[in-house]
Amino acid sequence: MVSATQMPLAMHMSDGLVNAPTAVGFGLVAVVGLAIAVHRARADLDDRTAPMAGLVTAFVFAVQMINFPILPGASGHLLGGALVAILVGPWVGSLCIAIVLVVQAFLFADGGLTALGTNIVNMALVGVLAGHLVATALRPLARRGRAGLVTTAFAAALVNTVVAALAFVVEYAIGGAGGASLGTVAVLMLGLHVLIGIGEGVITAATVGAVAGVRPDLVYLLRGAAAPLEVRGSAS
Repeated sequence: MVSATQMPLAMHMSDGLVNAPTAVGFGLVAVVGLAIAVHRARADLDDRTAPMAGLVTAFVFAVQMINFPILPGASGHLLGGALVAILVGPWVGSLCIAIVLVVQAFLFADGGLTALGTNIVNMALVGVLAGHLVATALRPLARRGRAGLVTTAFAAALVNTVVAALAFVVEYAIGGAGGASLGTVAVLMLGLHVLIGIGEGVITAATVGAVAGVRPDLVYLLRGAAAPLEVRGSAS
């Protein structure tokens, strides 16, 4: 059993943090969610999205290996939910994050194997969906120019991070086996991930802004805009 002092401050859930029925249950949720994503992603994959999906997956994998300090004894890293939703769409984006999590779990022991389902639900499904919903709601702002786009990316990333942390807390509430109280987990995860979300927002905004500055046509969120090149032009 994991003691209260060993509670993780990062998003990746470790083995033994939730009981077996909860791990299995969310594993099934992850399988169903990814199956839906595979089916829906077919409509989004084209000659622009497919190469971008590979690049985004590699970028998220690389950046997740870098932790930035938040508080003494606590650090955070990019989750990437809003980033992938904005650049390649929610369905392809969910698959990108899931691939990153699977590779991390099997090759780098980052997140437990028995907790892989919960981590996929948190970051690849719930986190990406939250980022997508915020970005979609702010799409009119994003299409006004570069400032609107980076503001949208920042807001979507901040919300994505906090909502993914909330999903972590809900899973712990259902079947927590870590030894810490639900209140302790909630305070640690939500409080710290508000701060982590700010860092996530800055990285996401900078990355989306850089891509849009060169190839706005590759940004999924901007598809269908009447004048997509305004994003690049407004940066000058």
